[in-house]
Amino acid sequence: MPDIEEIPVNRIRNKKKDLDIEEEPKEEKETKEPKDVKEPKEKKEPREPRKPKKVAKEKFTLKQRFEPLIKFLRDERVHRITGLFLILSSAYLIVAFTSFLFTWQSDQDKVMGPWAALFADDTAVDNWLGKLGAVISHVFIHKWFGVASFVFAVAAFVAGVRALLKVSVLPIGKTLSHGFFMLVFFSIALGYLFSDKWFFMGGTFGYQVSLWLNRSVGAIGTGMLLGFAALTYVVAVFNVNFDFLKRKPQPVAVEEEEVGEPVLVVNVVKEEKSSPVETMEDKKEETINQAIELDLEEKKETAIPVVNNEEKAGEKKEDIAGELVLNTDGVELTVEKHEPVEEEMVDLVKEFGEYDPKLDLANYELPPLELLENFSNKDVEVNAEELNANKNRIVDTLKNYGIEIEKVKATIGPTVTLYEIIPKAGVRIAKIKNLEDDIALSLSALGIRIIAPIPGKGTIGIEVPNLNPQMVGMRTIIGSEKFQSTSMELPIALGKTIANETFITDLAKMPHLLMAGATGQGKSVGLNAVLVSLLYKKHPSQIKFVLVDPKKVELTLYNKIERHFLAKLPDSAEAIITDNKKVIHTLNSLCIEMDQRYELLKDAQVRTIREYNAKFIQRKLNPNNGHKYLPYIVLVVDEFADLIMTAGKEVETPIARLAQLARAIGIHLIIATQRPSVNIITGTIKANFPARIAFRVTAKIDSRTILDAGGAEQLIGRGDMLLSTGSDLIRLQCAFVDTPEVEKICEFIGSQRAYPSAFLLPEYVDENESGAAGLDDSERDALFEEAARIVVTHQQGSASLIQRKLKLGYNRAGRIIDQLEAAGIVGPFTGSKARDVLFKDILSLEQFLSKPEEKGPEVT
Repeated sequence: MPDIEEIPVNRIRNKKKDLDIEEEPKEEKETKEPKDVKEPKEKKEPREPRKPKKVAKEKFTLKQRFEPLIKFLRDERVHRITGLFLILSSAYLIVAFTSFLFTWQSDQDKVMGPWAALFADDTAVDNWLGKLGAVISHVFIHKWFGVASFVFAVAAFVAGVRALLKVSVLPIGKTLSHGFFMLVFFSIALGYLFSDKWFFMGGTFGYQVSLWLNRSVGAIGTGMLLGFAALTYVVAVFNVNFDFLKRKPQPVAVEEEEVGEPVLVVNVVKEEKSSPVETMEDKKEETINQAIELDLEEKKETAIPVVNNEEKAGEKKEDIAGELVLNTDGVELTVEKHEPVEEEMVDLVKEFGEYDPKLDLANYELPPLELLENFSNKDVEVNAEELNANKNRIVDTLKNYGIEIEKVKATIGPTVTLYEIIPKAGVRIAKIKNLEDDIALSLSALGIRIIAPIPGKGTIGIEVPNLNPQMVGMRTIIGSEKFQSTSMELPIALGKTIANETFITDLAKMPHLLMAGATGQGKSVGLNAVLVSLLYKKHPSQIKFVLVDPKKVELTLYNKIERHFLAKLPDSAEAIITDNKKVIHTLNSLCIEMDQRYELLKDAQVRTIREYNAKFIQRKLNPNNGHKYLPYIVLVVDEFADLIMTAGKEVETPIARLAQLARAIGIHLIIATQRPSVNIITGTIKANFPARIAFRVTAKIDSRTILDAGGAEQLIGRGDMLLSTGSDLIRLQCAFVDTPEVEKICEFIGSQRAYPSAFLLPEYVDENESGAAGLDDSERDALFEEAARIVVTHQQGSASLIQRKLKLGYNRAGRIIDQLEAAGIVGPFTGSKARDVLFKDILSLEQFLSKPEEKGPEVT
């Protein structure tokens, strides 16, 4: 037998070679004293070097041990098989449970006996799924939770569809939580109700718990406890407020005399939400006007109207809005204007509460975050090797041209990485800027962009595209704390910056946005990102969209939210505008809306829509004077170049006018085009669109047309964009929102209760198209004769003259001009010149007006 001391030493030496463990130097052994030579046991300790074995075991981590299991669970094939199994199990349980309800009496004695006898060949059961179905249904229904066991089948079906098709029939978390409550509650409730003959309805669990409750709090107490649990669940889930138990306030009406009295109707709803069973008419009756409706007529009176029981005849009365005063002197009623008193406004708000525009659709719910896809980017992260390789190539390239670098800092973004370099003193920035193509060549990358210098920093930035760019999902941006807690008026989530930070901006402060880039670089996705951001943040009463889609396929998904968020012309059948002629009418209608809103702001003595709405909410503006809550209006044009090519100045003029004036009254423009040329994006358009987004373009001149600077030609596409806000450029990765996601959001909003129709814009009458024929004399305007006298007196037939003299809107003035043409008082439309007046003096006009059946003089 070999010496036990020599063998382990050789093995240990071999093991040391395998594990690359350094042995002790030989010099140490030689310097030892000779006395120790006779004691080999002390020199050679074979058991000490076994420690490296433990080191090797420690390297084998817990994750590596379970890695095969993790891969198995992540396999899509396993998911599909599991989904199929769960769906089939759900169907099996439903059939077995349903059969149990009819066959439990005949099968009960068999399933309650020994199972060996049950599965014998001579034993027969009546359950539709045989002996196994009888056993399963007996265990679930009789022994466990009774009829409530159907919850297991529903949960299995929902989980199976999610695993197989990756589709959420119902949210899994909510399904499990609600299912657990229903399983326990209905088991106990049915056990409480059916405790004798139909024992199986609540199962053994329900029967035993209800029996314990009966002994503890009594049968009546158990019933009250179950009722309380049901009501608590309903309030928690459906947010029922029991307002139907309140006594509805009766409108205060004035007793009418023979000649009729002015009526004051007050209909107030304070922080009240309609229940799901309320009808549209009920809600409209309660919230049709949260301000005050005054019906005042200047008539002879025989009695003084009584508005409040405490008021007496002969006293000075003020209307609730604080802008009208009724003086009753005997039998005469007069209406006077006066400046609102601040104390009266405070009392009004205290009495009726602030106006809430959301009450018309009080039950409206914002889209949930689950409608958006969650994109995972774990496998496309930038690693340290890529960063170091790019850094070394940049430094080497600059050294080849004699440029020394002191420090390099990398900031990793979703699409590009920003390398900030600090050159040594004496290096000219222009020298580094000129090496843009050389650095791109050394890195073998597309889209190298040099920022020299970075604004606000003493560094030079080099943006290098990542080898594996990340996808920025819209769900990540919408679900961020920055977006959820923002107080912006019109927040739009555009994407993420180079520093991987969520970028949110306010459209109300832009105030208009121009988007341009080559075909297929992300403009349509960018438009969807803007629209989805506003849909996730605003109530239908706060914002309306005017959508123009010449391509007819990009914005059609938003048809489903027409009665919630869209605006259109009164005579338009479709809310999405695809006809270029309708676009011209819509733009001119928006100009009319803009003029009308400025008149309201002037009367309210405010400067912006925000101040106006705040004043209206505080009930300082009377609706009877034309005041109303003004929603924001966002005009979105998907392909602006097509409109310019087909309509030209007819489109550019109203857009330029809106861009110059509409920002203060809440009308904002978003224009996109794939043709960024100077004849499309003209100087007038650029001057009024300080906020511009450029996606990738093919030429540097296109970048300068959009941004007034280069850089867009160096982008890498697929949502990579530059945002110019007038001062500096910000590089962003646009948030990706796919068409199915937009469809889900629109379906969710469209399925909710809506307004009776879309938001109607003012009517626009085109003088070029309005024909004078076919007008009935009986439908003449009340100011027809007065307008005719003004036209003949000034010998100028134009709608603008009638507007100025009679203080009318453009629509009404245009209709009067058409009626004057039909009557033969003015001639036909002659372009930019005023119409010819066919009557030379007032005398001949008066003779004509006294005989309306006659036509005016013929034009010679």
